[in-house]
Amino acid sequence: MRSIWNGAISFGLVSIPIKLVNATENHSISFRQIHTEDGGRIRYRKVCELDGEEVTSAEIGKAYEDADGTMIPITDEDLSRLPLPTAKTIEIVAFVPADAIDPLQMDAAYYLSANGVPAAKPYTLLREALKRSRKVALAKYALRGRERLGMLRVVDDVIAMHGLLWPDEIRAPEGVAPESDVTVRDAELDLADALMDTLGEVDMDSLHDDYREAVEELIATKASGGTPEPADKGAKGGGKVIDLIAALESSVRAAKEARGEDEDEGSVAEVTSLTDRKKPAPDTGTAEKRAAAPKSSGTKKSASGSKKTAAKKSTAKNGTAKKSTAKKPAARKTTTGKQTGSKSSTPRKRASA
Repeated sequence: MRSIWNGAISFGLVSIPIKLVNATENHSISFRQIHTEDGGRIRYRKVCELDGEEVTSAEIGKAYEDADGTMIPITDEDLSRLPLPTAKTIEIVAFVPADAIDPLQMDAAYYLSANGVPAAKPYTLLREALKRSRKVALAKYALRGRERLGMLRVVDDVIAMHGLLWPDEIRAPEGVAPESDVTVRDAELDLADALMDTLGEVDMDSLHDDYREAVEELIATKASGGTPEPADKGAKGGGKVIDLIAALESSVRAAKEARGEDEDEGSVAEVTSLTDRKKPAPDTGTAEKRAAAPKSSGTKKSASGSKKTAAKKSTAKNGTAKKSTAKKPAARKTTTGKQTGSKSSTPRKRASA
């Protein structure tokens, strides 16, 4: 791989000559701008605003635009005179735990390659020290005309460096979180946990850019003179979620179907949907049930016959407490009206008969 920067790692008094190599590459498909009438390329020309003449790259310099629009020329010689100790050095300033670095600071990634045979020993020493300490190194370095912050860590048997944004370049998330107070129920969290468990882990190597593949297929089809067929967009998303519980339950089922799992595999929390929660169950201890209790007992008496009647008579003779409890249904019957009383008297006549 071609190096983009040569320098050294400053590790205390140890200097490690290294080469900087890009660790990532962009696979995005780029397009050209054309004139839709005739297909001609649209090109940008660099033109001076004062004389309107097109200029070459050799005639272009740098300048800082002041607040009032004044251009202050800055030459490469001006920049070379600035005190920049990290111009050709990756200077390690600290070793910290990896979780001390906020992922928001992560920027471009590079591989650091030992430059020459003498660099192999100190390079390996730093690599193994990082492995054993389970820490990362914070460093300063200069690239493309500015000083930057970096993080060194071990990837396989190579030292990798991630460019970091400076702390003051990270914006505070003000006004981003929901402004209204939202209560999340335990049932909803249980289903969210179940969904995460169902989705499980993924092999990162299996992930790929479906859109880029579709664009490549489109280009190949049109290049061969064919007509591309419209792609199936699938189910429309972004609908309004009315019942969060139902949506989570459906997501768990869909994830299981995608993985080829049965519904019975694994335990998913059984939760009543929000619509069912709004309908309270009837109160079983109401006065109506108490009034209806003698009716049900009367029908049971008529069905069971004289044996149940005799059993009730025998229980009525045992103790005053039992007598008082036996009298309570009769008292309740009188409050329910004549209709209830007449029904209750019927089984007694049958029993005596």
